[in-house]
Amino acid sequence: MTERLSQRALAPGSWLGVLGGGQLGRMFCMAAQSMGYRVCVLDPVKDGPAGAIAERQIVAPYDDPAALDELGALCAAVTTEFENVPAPSLQRLEHRCWVRPPAEAVAPTQDRISEKHFVRSCGLDVAAHAVVTATSASPEAALFPAILKTARLGYDGKGQVEVAAPGGLAAAWRELRSVDCVLEQRLALRRELSVIVARGSDGAKAYFPPIENEHRNGILAVSILPARLEPAQARRARVIAGRIADGLRYVGVLCVELFELQDGALLVNELAPRPHNSGHATIEACVCSQFAQQVRTLAGMPLGDTKLRTPAVMLNLLGDLWVHGSTLGRAPDFESVLAVPGACLHLYGKREARPGRKMGHVTVLGASPKVAFQRASRVAQLLGLAPPRPQARVHAAESAAP
Repeated sequence: MTERLSQRALAPGSWLGVLGGGQLGRMFCMAAQSMGYRVCVLDPVKDGPAGAIAERQIVAPYDDPAALDELGALCAAVTTEFENVPAPSLQRLEHRCWVRPPAEAVAPTQDRISEKHFVRSCGLDVAAHAVVTATSASPEAALFPAILKTARLGYDGKGQVEVAAPGGLAAAWRELRSVDCVLEQRLALRRELSVIVARGSDGAKAYFPPIENEHRNGILAVSILPARLEPAQARRARVIAGRIADGLRYVGVLCVELFELQDGALLVNELAPRPHNSGHATIEACVCSQFAQQVRTLAGMPLGDTKLRTPAVMLNLLGDLWVHGSTLGRAPDFESVLAVPGACLHLYGKREARPGRKMGHVTVLGASPKVAFQRASRVAQLLGLAPPRPQARVHAAESAAP
């Protein structure tokens, strides 16, 4: 191993690389730059959200050998902002620099079939499901109603089709181009949760408080930090995330998405080997954000303090808010939004608004969960969004690690 790779930590001023130029890469850049690091983005799209603010961008496909070699020669460490960077690209970079998370940790998360096998190998539960391929047997009727999901590349509700009964499976599979899929049983949920954990190369872990999520049309709409959970349930959620991070021998920031059933059981839904949309509120709400943790784990620095400073509610801003009839680009009334106490606006610098496209978010802070929720409901009203779902009882989840 070269001297550059064997040093204990990368000092500020070092070059850090990121594969991907979207909003997660943009917020990583901001966190890295605030700590004195320089960032190079490799992305096929010029002047995307991350490339627009990074010190340097390499415009090339993620599997371009020359571009990967250029990135690896410049940067002492490289991370990713989305999970579908080809594993061979990460493996190539590993010969030149630190890659965090490593290719072997990312690979199981890139395929839903492999991911479910891995989660079960950790002794954890997933939803009842069946693998659907050209050679697989017909699923049992008891699995329906269900959701058919492509094994690879699906996100934000894309690559998914609801299947009410066995008779509709063949048509649904054809709609998804007859690729390998997972058929998941539809479940009656109490809530959807996510746990974001940072894990260092020494195995040390730091957990953010569990987050409660609300999806609409398959896209995250609202995240509540901390989740409205009893402390014991919050601890169980963190234990699950920690077991997965250790099982992957993960280095970096990992999001574990969970289903909480009506009886309180926790099932693992999906893994995201990167910071996550549901964790954006950590920028204002926690001592160290998920993006600052990503920088720390990448540079080999000590993990940051994940303590909750203040409760928060995050609202996603989709391109629909910019669409009025056939007109694109007319901004929502952010002046009124920013007049709401505790409202923090983040826009991602995307040049084109499209329905369903994530354009930004608003994090709303409050001295208590109740105040944050009320303020977020006001912001939603101003934007013409459905308000966050209420809940009769609110319990602040503990922020300490298990």
